[in-house]
Amino acid sequence: MRGILSIQSHVAYGHAGNSSAVFPMQRMGFEVWPIHTVQFSNHTQYKQGWTGRAFSASALDELVQGLDNIDALSRCEAILTGYQGSAEQCEAVIRTVEKVKAQNPSAIYVCDPVMGAPDKGCIVAPGIAEHLVNDLMPIADVIVPNQFELSQFAQMEINTLSDAVAACYIALGKGPKAVLVKHLYCISDNKFSMMLATREGCFLAQRPHLPFELQPVGVGDLISAVFTAGLLKGKSPSEAFQHCHDACYGVLKRTQQQNEWELQTVLAQNELVEPSETFPVEMLDVQLTSA
Repeated sequence: MRGILSIQSHVAYGHAGNSSAVFPMQRMGFEVWPIHTVQFSNHTQYKQGWTGRAFSASALDELVQGLDNIDALSRCEAILTGYQGSAEQCEAVIRTVEKVKAQNPSAIYVCDPVMGAPDKGCIVAPGIAEHLVNDLMPIADVIVPNQFELSQFAQMEINTLSDAVAACYIALGKGPKAVLVKHLYCISDNKFSMMLATREGCFLAQRPHLPFELQPVGVGDLISAVFTAGLLKGKSPSEAFQHCHDACYGVLKRTQQQNEWELQTVLAQNELVEPSETFPVEMLDVQLTSA
């Protein structure tokens, strides 16, 4: 049994972190082994609050060791990480990536570098952003930042499409083989923009903005999961990007149609494997080559 090790947050109700990522990867045909960095009753944007707690880094290490004891790590095809609850958990992730790759060198590490969004009620603990920039993102095969997270890794402001391309170039020079910018918000007010950069080229995908009274949470986790599964299914990075973009739009559109703000991933599950709408992916007229 080969699978994906997914280390991120979890909510009992709704879809965020592993609650957003695990089912889509399963629906796309993969076994998924979730390890939760935190477990909350619900995501943190509810005005009523939430309950739950973060787990210790040693708890993560114990679970990974248990998987190692049954020889699961040698059958791990990808490690996907998202929200981390402490700087110590970031260190546990590094140890996990090293363990998995020692046993299966072909395994890929996909890092969604969640650095917090105070306007959305998402706060990360001290030291996490520094660990992400200095330690986790450089060892990842794929990073899935938003515009702000990319700017932190590239150490530059991003205000234009050219800036985004330059930042991706810098990011690729630091270790990752692919950069998927899950939300590039500086280039359009009326379209949702995503970018993919690899050594083969830079790609831009845009779709209509869907209006929500309350913006859904967990979309970035969904994007990271669907892209990871696409790569493991043998799609090229650009093909996985196209599929991810269209599939996630399908889930969001169904969510809007239901007048919900919790992602309707289960109701829209067919979109994960066969998106009902396709939007063009444009290869930008730039070359990302080594300096």
